[in-house]
Amino acid sequence: MNKNKAKMLAERITIDPDICHGKPCIRGLRYPVEMILELLSAEMTIDEILADYEDLERADILAVLAFAAKLSQVKRTQAIFA
Repeated sequence: MNKNKAKMLAERITIDPDICHGKPCIRGLRYPVEMILELLSAEMTIDEILADYEDLERADILAVLAFAAKLSQVKRTQAIFA
């Protein structure tokens, strides 16, 4: 991961034990990364999410996607669907 992307993730995705039980969130705003991913997987567009959550920015959504991509880069995975 290049330095710019790492800096963007550190600025946009925060983990605080006092916010959303320590789940990764967008800028400490109580929007968990997983919620945004669920909205995207339900076929909401970035523009639709931004319209519904006016305090979010396009860069926040892109940071969520970059964060998820980074998490998926593991050596081994187990099937989670049965």
